[in-house]
Amino acid sequence: MDKVVLSTDFPSLKKFKQGKVRDVYETGDYYLIVSSDRLSAFDVIMQQGIPFKGEILTYISNFWFDFTSDIIENHIVSTNIDEYPQECQEYSEILKGRSMLVKKAKLIPLECIVRGYLSGTGWNDYKKSGAVCGIALPPGLEESEKLPEAIFTPSTKADIGDHDENIDEKKAIGIVGFDVYNEIKTKALEIYKKASEYALTKGIIIADTKMEFGIYNNKVILIDELLTPDSSRFWPLDNYEKGRAQDSYDKQYVRDYLLSINFNKRPPAPILPESVITNTANKYFEAVEKLTGKKLEK
Repeated sequence: MDKVVLSTDFPSLKKFKQGKVRDVYETGDYYLIVSSDRLSAFDVIMQQGIPFKGEILTYISNFWFDFTSDIIENHIVSTNIDEYPQECQEYSEILKGRSMLVKKAKLIPLECIVRGYLSGTGWNDYKKSGAVCGIALPPGLEESEKLPEAIFTPSTKADIGDHDENIDEKKAIGIVGFDVYNEIKTKALEIYKKASEYALTKGIIIADTKMEFGIYNNKVILIDELLTPDSSRFWPLDNYEKGRAQDSYDKQYVRDYLLSINFNKRPPAPILPESVITNTANKYFEAVEKLTGKKLEK
């Protein structure tokens, strides 16, 4: 397998920030976003990376950004390294396939989560209260059951090492204001509807997903990544059955392993077995191929 890229260091570029997975550089009027092979689970960055993960996340994000461009403007300027500023060219070997040149949007500080099925923290909340993020749901729903309609359940955007916190609509409006909240809620639900309906035709259920938005030229635009195996739960349609946890094409495989060893969800992360790393990489490849029809090279 290819060399795993856990971090980047480009001395002639100014590093703007480092996220759980992405390294962001400033280059003139744009940001350069580089997707590493780092993996975050339970908001803890694993010590090992997943081979080819950065390239897979970049490819599938670009696919979805294009697919949803009729709904909302996004931050993509180019993913062709030949069109990047001159100061980026000396790093083209690392940048190729795992980077994007994007508009300098101001981040809207909410994780914008859309849930179409009852899983994860949503399922945990429902068991306790019959609601998810303050949204009351019908009684008697089972784990992994399809919701009567998709719901928008934002969370706070935590710093690295901290945990995102699910919040209700009132608290979210208090953070970003009513108009911005209403716009990102509407757009997120539209994106989820279009993407999830398409994915079903490819044999994949998008159970839930997380998006990010920013402000650019006084407009709300879509930023970061979109509908990747890192930010979404992808389930195989042919194996779906409500009332239990589902097989998954995403990093749930890693989460399940960590739960099986009673990981306390705090750094440092344990060493992952090679089989977990390989199987996770294979699931990412399979998801991309099913959704986009593109067979990426290993």
